[in-house]
Amino acid sequence: MTSLPVAETRSRSYPPSRGGEPTVGLGLKAQHYEDALACSATGLWFEVHAENYMVSGGPRLAWLEAIRHEKPLSLHGVGLSLAGDASPDAEHLARLRALIERYEPFLVSEHLAWSLHGGVYHPDLLPFPRTRQRLARIADNISRTQDALGRSILIENPSLYLALKGHETSEAEFLADLVTATGCGLLLDVNNVHVTANNLGGDAFAYIDALPAQAIGEIHLAGHAVDERLGPALLIDTHDAPIAEAVWDLYGHTLGRIGPRPTLIERDGNLPSFETLMAERGRAVALLTLERNQAHG
Repeated sequence: MTSLPVAETRSRSYPPSRGGEPTVGLGLKAQHYEDALACSATGLWFEVHAENYMVSGGPRLAWLEAIRHEKPLSLHGVGLSLAGDASPDAEHLARLRALIERYEPFLVSEHLAWSLHGGVYHPDLLPFPRTRQRLARIADNISRTQDALGRSILIENPSLYLALKGHETSEAEFLADLVTATGCGLLLDVNNVHVTANNLGGDAFAYIDALPAQAIGEIHLAGHAVDERLGPALLIDTHDAPIAEAVWDLYGHTLGRIGPRPTLIERDGNLPSFETLMAERGRAVALLTLERNQAHG
């Protein structure tokens, strides 16, 4: 399989727009289509789950077409099951490529997880033992995906809830090895790092410091919830709450280490108004601006 250069993960190939260079984006929701289209905030961009737009027509695609002429878009996949035992589904890849060619996203991403086994899809992004054998399988799946799409993709670190047996390497090292093997980039979900470190007893700051900074092409921020039975000993990556202070602290640390990157605020449940999301976005923009000014100071 052909490896693509890491530098390509941050290439900006979206069509000209009035949105400006992407800084902090929002997950695009149908309730906010009109607000998203009308918003003139500089640097605003939008991300959608690719599978929600793999349809032949209708108002959903019409809105996406209109918005992408005003703002940069990113496609975030949830269905390729790259950590599974089988190669990525050829039909799924063909539909994803068609979506990419139509909407010209500046970033395309997927998860370091599996959700398909024996022809059955599971409604979760599931973990796996980080072994050298599994590394080879996932690297092959990523390379097949990149070859089929004709571009590099970003791989997102997962949220973990149980300490699996059989790991041969740390997650940060595993991700770095995937970058080396395939030329993919990384989507660093800072909330996932915090949730995993809390649940499994790791050091979130050390995790981020161990990642290859040059490969990180996008950052995700999101809210989480405390488990009803176990309390703060178990955090759940819910995307249904404001970003926690601990995640903001970790985000600031991340920017200090790697510099500004396109950052997305994910909100999938308990969806607030567009204005509320834009206010939360403003905090992330301020941190990005501060880091950029310090870098050029």
